[in-house]
Amino acid sequence: MRTLVLGGIRSGKSAYAEQIISARGDAVRYLATAATPATGDPDWASRIDAHRDRRPSTWTTVESADVAGALRSNPATPTLVDDLGSWVTTYLDEIGGWDAPTVDLSSRTADLCSALAATTGDVVVVSPEVGLSLVAPTPAGRRFQDELGAVNAAVAAVCDRVVLLVAGRVVELDDAETVSVVAEAPSRAIDHEPEPTAVASPPEPSTPAHTPSPHTPDAAPSTVGDHHDAADEFDIVPSPDHTIGDEARGRHMILTKPAGSLGRLEEISIWASACQGVCPPAPFAHPTVVVFAGDHGVAHAGVSAYPPEVTGQMVANILSGGAAVNVLARQAGVAVRVEDIGVDADTDESVRRFKVRRGCGDLRTTDTLTAAETNAALANGRAIADELIDSGADLLIAGDLGIGNTTPAAVLVGTITDTEPVVVVGRGTGIDDAGWIRKTAAIRDGMRRARAVSRSPIALLAAVAGADLTAMAGFLAQAAQRRTPVVLDGLVVTAAALVAEDLAPGAAQWWIAGHRSAEPAHSIALQHLALEPVLEFSMRLGEGSGALTAVPIVQAAVATLASMATFGDSGVSERSAEAASTGRR
Repeated sequence: MRTLVLGGIRSGKSAYAEQIISARGDAVRYLATAATPATGDPDWASRIDAHRDRRPSTWTTVESADVAGALRSNPATPTLVDDLGSWVTTYLDEIGGWDAPTVDLSSRTADLCSALAATTGDVVVVSPEVGLSLVAPTPAGRRFQDELGAVNAAVAAVCDRVVLLVAGRVVELDDAETVSVVAEAPSRAIDHEPEPTAVASPPEPSTPAHTPSPHTPDAAPSTVGDHHDAADEFDIVPSPDHTIGDEARGRHMILTKPAGSLGRLEEISIWASACQGVCPPAPFAHPTVVVFAGDHGVAHAGVSAYPPEVTGQMVANILSGGAAVNVLARQAGVAVRVEDIGVDADTDESVRRFKVRRGCGDLRTTDTLTAAETNAALANGRAIADELIDSGADLLIAGDLGIGNTTPAAVLVGTITDTEPVVVVGRGTGIDDAGWIRKTAAIRDGMRRARAVSRSPIALLAAVAGADLTAMAGFLAQAAQRRTPVVLDGLVVTAAALVAEDLAPGAAQWWIAGHRSAEPAHSIALQHLALEPVLEFSMRLGEGSGALTAVPIVQAAVATLASMATFGDSGVSERSAEAASTGRR
């Protein structure tokens, strides 16, 4: 992820940029474009010293105006470049170019952009927004504005994200109406010295600081391109066979029971028959639950009653057969599969084949995934669905596992359904009132960032979802495209389903809601998808537990339609004309 942070003097841009890059771990390179002057400007020196003092001791500081060369020397290291204003002025100072209209920065700017585009680690670039910074109304000032404006536009074109800081508030800038900006060469000689571009020590921005996990490196996606060349491309999903559904509805009318007397069982069996494309339907022979495991940077903000390391421990528990998902799956005759998509731990090799990275960014202050990681997670979710369906799975269940994962789920639900943060927040793993307050604040901050990309499901997943929810969305959308029914679980899975429906319109027709979670956001998501849950047991465990509890009911619904005798087969008399007219048997 390449991010350009723009802002005026004391807008909070440098502190915000430091928070973004801090989420990428301790091994950060701070690339300072302005060195401390030998003499003559004590205020400038004190400002630069303040920046040095604020940076963590684990960061490596490089003071160089050759930003492109520094980036190419180690393109994988997370880097903060602060700032482009000093980069422009330092170069013009060095070559004496302020009063030389023939000096052209375009090739130097193109070299910088080329180096940025070639980086593989996260890069955050800070630059003054020329319309908001203090610039002297002199020829030199106009030259500075022209040159920096062109540089900012060029760098923004190669960045994945551009934000503007105003009074510590973050404004996301999309690229829907980007215009081409070309610097105009000054028309006359410049006689004045430039006003310095101050590197201010800004106030803390309104978003809270994040203390990254020491075990969350910015790992490169492990399986990018292995399964799908274009993970974000989904077709509109065809509906289940309505003709077969009508046939199943008609069959219910001739079974040895009053019409409609089995209630929801009849509706479920009709849905199953339409999904299978045959009437009567066959019992589901190979149902499978996939538990998508991943950690979330926001978990370090105290939004859960359990520490983040529990995620990796629970993966091991599932592998050993001791978790609730194992018990309920055995009872329902369902195969269990757990996949480490983004766990911040060293899990068993058998579950790491589709791992994208360890952990993810803190959704309050930074994107949870890079663009490449988002596509990898989507592709891997699709690949998991394809593998299972190709091997004979005829009913799929998605489960979730990850400390803190109800927070990104609530952010997705609140953003997509346009619901206030305080309405979607829940108790998750059983947090107390103080934890609820922290979680509400985190959801608020996440939704503030997510709203800027709410109309783009891919960008929304990158901004706030994390690898596990992103893979889950790909899994659900692909199952629908493969015409395979799915039983949805609780809040986290249904939040991913909201995005999957946006990715692959029509996918929701292939899903049934296994249960209604105790989490308030779950009911909001179900209503948005127009899904009525099979069970309401106030469950909030995750792992696919609620969906697994509903599977025997789904199987029972199929069995009634497939195996009950008809009036004609059994010799049982159908109801009389009088009973039919009065609604009695």
